[in-house]
Amino acid sequence: MSVWRLLLTRPAEDCAALAQTLAAQGVVSHCMPLLAIETLDETLEQRSAFADLQRYCAVIVVSKPAARIGLQLLAQHGAPTPDLPWFSVGAATAAVLAEQGLSVHFPDSGDDSEALLALPALQQAIAAPAPRVLILRGEGGREFLAERLRSQGVSVDYLPLYRRVLPHYAPGELSRQVRAERLNGLVVSSGQGFEHLLQLAGDDWPALARLPLFVPSPRVAEQACAAGAQIVVDCRGASAAALQAALEQFPAAAL
Repeated sequence: MSVWRLLLTRPAEDCAALAQTLAAQGVVSHCMPLLAIETLDETLEQRSAFADLQRYCAVIVVSKPAARIGLQLLAQHGAPTPDLPWFSVGAATAAVLAEQGLSVHFPDSGDDSEALLALPALQQAIAAPAPRVLILRGEGGREFLAERLRSQGVSVDYLPLYRRVLPHYAPGELSRQVRAERLNGLVVSSGQGFEHLLQLAGDDWPALARLPLFVPSPRVAEQACAAGAQIVVDCRGASAAALQAALEQFPAAAL
């Protein structure tokens, strides 16, 4: 039995699924979603992008919410899906797209932008003349991905489909939950998730900053360290498998 007792902060549905996966491995966790998904109002930009997907050599989908909402919009407008490669940062997002029969590529190891950029299939796609890539995402995020693609001569269009908001909690609720559940580790799945953790922690952050913090990427690790987090573990991905691998590599007793 693992001695980890983790606070999970993903959106509610993903949080529950991750908790179930961890429980099967003997890891105790407590869900406190710090991200809620709000679909953005439909725009002319969205309709135009989905009506003319053939202008792109590839579509990159950065999250499960982006995949779900993007597929809904495709179905809603009855837009034809051209025979072009789709890419995702992780396997979970790829599974959502593959269920609709799309050809999806994703990194076998590493759920981050660096691993995606190294995919031979993506490099082959952007080798097309005047390459243009569409990125489906929430408001903000994955700037590194676009910057790297543009540095390779690729035109990049962003299409925001949703925003992440902080659900309402009473002041001090985060610390109360940590104490009540005797939690000894915190998990965030994105930079915005960490921002919400910091915001909700408020004056209690110096105490919470002493707990091990599991993050999905070097970028979020740097962000957490700059905010004063004392023990930061980069899982190199936001998937359940990435977190489990990090837990095995850094047992609670060792930290």
